[in-house]
Amino acid sequence: RGSDELLSGSVLSSPNSNMSSMVVTANGNDNKKFKGDDKMDGAPSRVLHIRKLPGEVTETEVIALGLPFGKVTNILMLKGKNQAFLELATEEAAITMVNYYSAVTPHLRNQPIYIQYSNHKELKTDNTLNQRAQAVLQAVTAVQVTNAPISGTTVSESAVTPAQSPVLRIIIDNMYYPVTLDVLHQIFSKFGAVLKIITFTKNNQFQALLQYGDPVNAQQAKLALDGQNIYNACCTLRIDFSKLVNLNVKYNNDKSRDYTRPDLPSGDGQPALDPAIAAAFAKETSLLAVPGALSPLAIPNAAAAAAAAAAGRVGMPGVSGGGNTVLLVSNLNEEMVTPQSLFTLFGVYGDVQRVKILYNKKDSALIQMADGNQSQLAMSHLNGQKMYGKIIRVTLSKHQTVQLPREGLDDQGLTKDFGNSPLHRFKKPGSKNFQNIFPPSATLHLSNIPPSVAEEDLRTLFANTGGTVKAFKFFQRDHKMALLQMSTVEEAIQALIDLHDYNLGENHHLRVSFSKSTI
Repeated sequence: RGSDELLSGSVLSSPNSNMSSMVVTANGNDNKKFKGDDKMDGAPSRVLHIRKLPGEVTETEVIALGLPFGKVTNILMLKGKNQAFLELATEEAAITMVNYYSAVTPHLRNQPIYIQYSNHKELKTDNTLNQRAQAVLQAVTAVQVTNAPISGTTVSESAVTPAQSPVLRIIIDNMYYPVTLDVLHQIFSKFGAVLKIITFTKNNQFQALLQYGDPVNAQQAKLALDGQNIYNACCTLRIDFSKLVNLNVKYNNDKSRDYTRPDLPSGDGQPALDPAIAAAFAKETSLLAVPGALSPLAIPNAAAAAAAAAAGRVGMPGVSGGGNTVLLVSNLNEEMVTPQSLFTLFGVYGDVQRVKILYNKKDSALIQMADGNQSQLAMSHLNGQKMYGKIIRVTLSKHQTVQLPREGLDDQGLTKDFGNSPLHRFKKPGSKNFQNIFPPSATLHLSNIPPSVAEEDLRTLFANTGGTVKAFKFFQRDHKMALLQMSTVEEAIQALIDLHDYNLGENHHLRVSFSKSTI
């Protein structure tokens, strides 16, 4: 039996809790000397036992530990023992909290503290003796989130002011380089523990929802990062508080991540985070130091460089394109696909150097881009899209380059070298094309239209690719450009493959790309 705990005038619910004040033996778990793997011992309970608290710590600070995970319904401080009991509204919230803090050691006032399940299923406190704690709890619950600075500063109970949500909504403008989930984690972790991230494309813009353990961290991150550029002169962060206070992440992959639950599946057909990539990422953080790779985001240079390298940013002194340049594309329609069609579609996101349709597996191809950044861009935008009626899968290949067939060997035209193609969109550094990289969309942007070509001609031309033209609009100031909307993204992809570089006469070759606008 563990040593008895005198709970100063308050009673934990237990077989004897009908007595107003007595010694309760919290047998075993609550009193055990803490050992590394103890945290998870015992059956889950919505009451948590917190130990090794710093002497001066306040109720507010202890309550703040639980708030990100759900409503805190009771608290009992054992001041003399540097311990506390915290009761959450649900067992599920308590389990999430214990799981999270077993992965990330919690600190109060720069001191590690320990959290485990209590043997008690609920906390019954004598309210007259526990008044102060109850008052704090009510104040905190009234605003549901606390804005108490947690580390290093003393905070009076009255400093519990309403704060915003712990969840930020992030929009990235001018995204000329890919911004991955890991880059976001790298940048935002500077302001506190990031629990969850979900990324998605909405209105043709890359967006993310990011949840901190504490609303205070979200506030600090918003203040510091809103309006900053991730890379020089591009990828501008626009940050707001989300109306959500908790994110529900189902899969851990390149689109969403719950850092409190490493056990989540990666989801169907989504590449899970490759452990090798994760390890390389961690290693690069310590190895790289590239001056000025990031603009004023006050990130240490090594972290900045690692973030940039993770995104495979080009043109960094001393850092190769970061990441692999070769993509493996599978589930292709082998009756229809050609090296040229892959060159045209993948060419929207980078300069395709070589394409090889696999001889023994003609529904798969290797595509070599000019740098790792472009392969990341193409992968993030084209994985899961439909090409010739089939949903294609795009992943990084383990190959470093695409081999050309030996001289004189006929491989039935399955391999093609596009190294010197005049159709590369990104050859010129600083080209406008860098600013117009958008996910596949039903609306296409057309340019280089000669004066003699009318709307009707273009509508007919695009209808002949097998889809339906839903809308068309010339640019007011410039009839060389137009927007044309097909009825689905798949039809637009098909039209782009068929008609990009189409000769409209008068030496005008039509240029087609995806648009972020709708008509």
